[in-house]
Amino acid sequence: MSAGYSPQGRSMQAGPSPPAWRELVPTFCIATATIGFAPVLHLANPALAITVEVLIGIAIVVAVPTYAPAVAIFVLFFQNLFVSILSPLVPLPSDLDFIKGYNFLVCSVMWLATFALYVLGRRKQSSDVNRIMRWGVATLAVVSLYFAIGFGQNGQAAAVYLRNIVLPLFLFQVSLLTAATYEVRITPFLVTLAVILILCGYVELAFRDVWLAITNGHAFWGFDELKATHSGVWEAQMRATGNVPVDLKDRFSFDFLNTPLLEGFGLSKMLRIHGPNMHPISFAYGIGFLALFLFSVGRPFLALAALPLLVFCSVKGALIVVIFVAAAWMSTRLLGAVVTLLLGILGLIAFAILAIRVGLQIGDYHIIGLMGGLNGFVERPLGRGLGVGGNLSESYFSIDWGAAQAAGTIDGAVESAIGVLLYQMGIAAFVPLAFYSAMALKAWRLYASSGYLTQGLAGFGVMVVLLNGLFQEEALFAPLALGLMLSLAGLVIGSHVRMQTVAGEEAGLEQITRYQPVT
Repeated sequence: MSAGYSPQGRSMQAGPSPPAWRELVPTFCIATATIGFAPVLHLANPALAITVEVLIGIAIVVAVPTYAPAVAIFVLFFQNLFVSILSPLVPLPSDLDFIKGYNFLVCSVMWLATFALYVLGRRKQSSDVNRIMRWGVATLAVVSLYFAIGFGQNGQAAAVYLRNIVLPLFLFQVSLLTAATYEVRITPFLVTLAVILILCGYVELAFRDVWLAITNGHAFWGFDELKATHSGVWEAQMRATGNVPVDLKDRFSFDFLNTPLLEGFGLSKMLRIHGPNMHPISFAYGIGFLALFLFSVGRPFLALAALPLLVFCSVKGALIVVIFVAAAWMSTRLLGAVVTLLLGILGLIAFAILAIRVGLQIGDYHIIGLMGGLNGFVERPLGRGLGVGGNLSESYFSIDWGAAQAAGTIDGAVESAIGVLLYQMGIAAFVPLAFYSAMALKAWRLYASSGYLTQGLAGFGVMVVLLNGLFQEEALFAPLALGLMLSLAGLVIGSHVRMQTVAGEEAGLEQITRYQPVT
């Protein structure tokens, strides 16, 4: 899974061959069909669309299980592109929101089918995988409990936060169980996907009007404008920033990295790129992940081609991930993996302390939201339930940001994933955070013994994204941030377990053959 590394050996179970270069076309065709027809089917009949998507998700896991991780990643990147192209045919904003949820439906069905086969014993696993799965199921159970608590208070918000929290866990378990059972060679797919996304990014950057025309972007973002107007989001943003957007490009225009710390450097506003997933923060995390992955598998020039897109996404969190992971790779070569891990954790802690201190001084909204979450945690350490507080709460639109900046906190938790988790789940928030951290450390231990850069990316990448969760909701709740990293962690851990099992079986077979009497 890293530079010069692709797991070899036979599968633990009979199954289709892994998606190597020769299978790129069927992989992309299946992935495109999985999500491309969902908007069309929904416009014809929502019940038909749901049924078809459920059947497709099950069929992938049963017929071509090695494609499941690739399909999940593809639909997360390209779902909104298909929705945008067909947006002129969508009647209402509520319909658009429903259609945008089909990627979650497909990923959830693939997870459920994979998990069902595992529980039924169709995919027997090692004790190591069983232990990881037990902890993962316990994490899902805790999250589900807090969903039940919050659903009665704010059902829609609780459902959204449930989706945001469980999807990365679903992606991890699908990748883990698939890679532990079959030989999954996903590198050719990710390299090709990276090329497609890089091309999309540069087309949007250089030919914005053309991109908006071919994707029906004006119609797509028009629905977003209606929602923002009716919900009060625009009013809240204009009060907070003082900016009044006139047209679509005004909405895409941001100060570089969206921070007042760079105002004295004369950096003018720039048009953010949103990518085919129509979200600059998610796209930045996806591009950052793929740039690091490309470098880890020996494609440094492609990785360098991706990096300028990070600048034009103007997302601090994604840049932080790239910088910290690259520094960890270099430090490992110089100081070793153990020292690097210790220094890396200390560096992350120091960075968090510095960011919080500076954020309070400049009145950064993310830090103020984090402080609100910490204060809410102290007030009610057992939590309040999913959906209570956060950016989806009704009180978000009435926040007096001037007063919040003066106080250094707010009543509630916003703009910080960890702050929101602590506010909503209390001490139970440490259950998913501990699970993520444990998987990161496991991937890092594999990197320490092998030196494969992709394992190092999975390990330290998850840690840095968790750090970003202090300052961003999207870091933990956007699937292309934590979800991608956990998916990779599942692949490298599962692949390692499978290779160990295969090696043990081959060693046992050799012993039996060696001592079998000649007849």
